[in-house]
Amino acid sequence: MYNPQLPTDGTPANSTPSLNAGAGVFGNNAERNSNERIKHLLKSFGLRTSLIRLKVIDALLTAAQNERSLGVRGIHSQLLELDIPLSFLSVREVLKRLCSEGVITLNADKSYSLHQKATAVLDGQI
Repeated sequence: MYNPQLPTDGTPANSTPSLNAGAGVFGNNAERNSNERIKHLLKSFGLRTSLIRLKVIDALLTAAQNERSLGVRGIHSQLLELDIPLSFLSVREVLKRLCSEGVITLNADKSYSLHQKATAVLDGQI
């Protein structure tokens, strides 16, 4: 039976890992680990995982690490810079939903940040 994954010339298949084993379609391992943390966060709040939720929360985490605050326009701009084509309205609706579920908070200056409980979940305290 023909197996397209095996060489046809009788030589053994190359078992060495490729140079891009950790990269590729899903990005590097650090990004995947970050996504797993965010997926756990969403699950702990009873929310489904979606690409837009992952990206919005990741943008907020990045801004917090850089000691910056972002509003809707800032998050939307950051996602566009990363070649993530999401509409402004989609970003705004996701932020509103995450606020209503208590994952993030809307600050007095119209910027968003992770709620303390969400931060505790990400840090493994809950």
